Amino acid sequence: MKGTGKGTAKQTGGGILMTEGSIWKTILFFSVPLILGNLLQQMYNTADSIIVGNVVGSNALAAVGSSTALINLLIAFSQGAAVGAGVVVSQFLGAQNREGVQDAVHTALSIAALLGVALSVAGILLSPQLLEWMRTPEEVMKESVAYLRIYSAGLVFNVIYNMAAGILNAVGNSRRSLLYLAVASVTNIVLDLVLVAGLSMGVAGAAVATDISQALSGFLTILFLIRVPQSYQVKLGRLGIKKEMAGKIVRVGLPTGIQNMVISFSNVLVQSSVNGFGAAAMAGFGAYMKVDGFNILPVMSFSMAVTTFTGQNIGAGRTDRVQKGMWVTILMGFLYTVATGALLLIFSRSVIGLFSRDAAVIDYGVQAMKYFCPFYFLLSIMHGLAGTIRGTGRSVPPMVILLASLCVFRIFWIWLVLPLFHTIDGVFVLYPVSWAVGVVLMILYAWKGRWLNG
Repeated sequence: MKGTGKGTAKQTGGGILMTEGSIWKTILFFSVPLILGNLLQQMYNTADSIIVGNVVGSNALAAVGSSTALINLLIAFSQGAAVGAGVVVSQFLGAQNREGVQDAVHTALSIAALLGVALSVAGILLSPQLLEWMRTPEEVMKESVAYLRIYSAGLVFNVIYNMAAGILNAVGNSRRSLLYLAVASVTNIVLDLVLVAGLSMGVAGAAVATDISQALSGFLTILFLIRVPQSYQVKLGRLGIKKEMAGKIVRVGLPTGIQNMVISFSNVLVQSSVNGFGAAAMAGFGAYMKVDGFNILPVMSFSMAVTTFTGQNIGAGRTDRVQKGMWVTILMGFLYTVATGALLLIFSRSVIGLFSRDAAVIDYGVQAMKYFCPFYFLLSIMHGLAGTIRGTGRSVPPMVILLASLCVFRIFWIWLVLPLFHTIDGVFVLYPVSWAVGVVLMILYAWKGRWLNG
């Protein structure tokens, strides 16, 4: 039976089997909870910045914003491991290999726990040195260190939640992780109001609120995995790292983890360049980076969905559905990014004004919007192709392409081209140019590479 029928994908105990049914409905319905989950996560991260910016001031907003790139750098590798685990779990699920699913789930969660503890310790110990290296201005250094250290203490919960949510996404049960993320989002916003606005704890209160919220979402997700009577059920006695399974996860996840880390490193360099323009530029750019997530994260959700879709269909031998899923994913992302980019441009000053009443901060945020918003459609193409290719288990080529465009090219630009600019425009224009480079390279590989039948 061909995979283009009119029915919807089969439900499998709260999950979705994506190897039959309407392709566009399967990807869309699976993507929606992922999108909502990512937007909820971005919303409570944005709430930190909005409350801090309005209650504490623009320097505190700059402190929160300057830490974002470093936080992403710290958790980048664990996110790659979650992608690797998701691909492995989805392929075993598609092949209906229950024992393989069990080994993958328990090994993945054990890896997450070890990584999470290591990242928390590293973040607490290295925060001052990292922020100094990023040329963080003296007037925001103390608050930046406080925020980053407290936030780092809770990174272990972030890593465990992301891995557990990745498992749920891989089996098609993205709605469950969305539910727990919604609980965490509401908790975070309430705690922000209590700790920052009510108890005047400043940036420390915002970091504590986030840590508690992430711990809650991680606990609820693990509790569900322990109780669910399906092939991906977690049994505490089985937790441990199986060498062969860890090797499979690492082979798929390591390239993505390295890719995430190096791209995050390039973003740290970009943030360092912004820091050189002062606290107002840091605050404005940091505010827009929160808004930026509302465009990029849905695109990443479509990419995650097509990775799971591809993994299951490759596992079931349904390669006829893979390319169609790729085109559907690109189209969905394109339509979304064009619509949201236009809306953000129209309401740019009002959007940045949510974070700060400082005119200089708003000007920098609006300036960034003019360079970002018209070109988000490029990301929908690049990540749609990357997600499809990654789902076949070929994670190295997307890694190389994304590293070349979003890291090597950006570093080249910062070191050689940026000095020719005398304004912050040279930093902002780097983003759409690097996206365009990535799109060209990804299209060339998707066209010429033997990623589906090789």
